[in-house]
Amino acid sequence: MKAVILAGGKGTRISEESYLRPKPMIEIGGKPILWHIMKIYSAGGVHDFVVCCGYRGYVIKSYFANYFLQTCDVTFDIARNKMEVHQTGAEPWKVTLVDTGLETMTGGRLKRVRSYLDTEDFHFTYGDGLADVDLKALVDLHRREKVLATVTSVSPPGRFGALVSRGDRVLSFREKPEGSSRINGGYFVLSPAVLDYIDGDHTVWEGEPLERLAHEGQLAAYTHEGFWHPMDTLRDKNQLEAMWSSGRAPWKVWT
Repeated sequence: MKAVILAGGKGTRISEESYLRPKPMIEIGGKPILWHIMKIYSAGGVHDFVVCCGYRGYVIKSYFANYFLQTCDVTFDIARNKMEVHQTGAEPWKVTLVDTGLETMTGGRLKRVRSYLDTEDFHFTYGDGLADVDLKALVDLHRREKVLATVTSVSPPGRFGALVSRGDRVLSFREKPEGSSRINGGYFVLSPAVLDYIDGDHTVWEGEPLERLAHEGQLAAYTHEGFWHPMDTLRDKNQLEAMWSSGRAPWKVWT
């Protein structure tokens, strides 16, 4: 299966980092969050990626064009204009980078990569969310339900601590409890037929296409009870960086 990743937005809520690069290229542990997402999929056996570029897409293209230089030891023979790569550690990835427009909405970006997909179901996610999703279980549910689309349902991380009280007395504090409602956590599995639900560049995937699929009984939900965390703000980025630096990053499902 292929995985399509949205990487074209401007990331205005994390402008401290995104004014020079696309949001998916903001680094966690010295690697772009896009790399972390691809590693999650690769650990689940997915190695073929289609990345929907937009805002400062050349940064993403430059990163992969020079991937060997960033991951391997190299010798440059300047006089002979040759480069020798040593001890390659590159992943077994095939990465297709597609310019899907600067102002295109999420659904429009997905529809623009139609020619790079084939007739089988594919993965689809956002370029700013990390999770330890069981991809095999996700695909199994999608196939078992025989629907056109499956979304991963998650509990958003709590933003604030909570206090537990009885009457006028505080009994204890609970740090950042998870929300009681469940939300769209990305990590979709889709049939190519869903592209017919998208009108064009102006279509927001989370709007009419998903609502129509749900109304027609063609949208299943895979319940993920494990780790999920978006990178919407600088605070989120710092939290993810702290997890990685501690050596206890829950999304690191690869060895």
